[in-house]
Amino acid sequence: MRVIAAGVPGVGKTSILNEVSERANYPIVNYGTLMFEMAIEEGLVQHRDEMRKLPIHVQRDLQKRAAEKLFRMKDVIVDTHLTIKTPSGYFPGLPIWVLENMKPEMIVVIEANPEEIFQRRARDETRERDFESIEEIEEHLKVNRYTAFACSVYTGATVLILQNNEGELQKAVERFMEALK
Repeated sequence: MRVIAAGVPGVGKTSILNEVSERANYPIVNYGTLMFEMAIEEGLVQHRDEMRKLPIHVQRDLQKRAAEKLFRMKDVIVDTHLTIKTPSGYFPGLPIWVLENMKPEMIVVIEANPEEIFQRRARDETRERDFESIEEIEEHLKVNRYTAFACSVYTGATVLILQNNEGELQKAVERFMEALK
């Protein structure tokens, strides 16, 4: 089964996927890492957080080429973003050309309380994120949810909304594992 796991930055997606990867028989492939590796090879960026600031046509090209690599994989969890907030608005992480080729069977949208996400981002010194208010984080969560259901209409994939609230990581991992069965 091809599964997409997505969430806004700071939602705890990586923490959940690390746990799931230890227990599930699915490799976890980070879609953005594939794109980032290509962008570094081509001299387009030096730091991952520069990716979202590249011109949209460059982001689309990287996205298409990274997707081609994923299309050849089966039984995989693709770690990605449904939308990327850019200076010109929300950019789709899974446009139609990606969905048509990837053919996901399940989309897992990982969410948390916007205040918790705000605090997690503030504690994370490993990333250079643009500031987003709690209200902007809440908007981004809603945009992701709407986007997941739009993707589902095109693919027939189920959509699982998975809560990852503070102190409930294991509960979120268990629910993800149930959905994989």
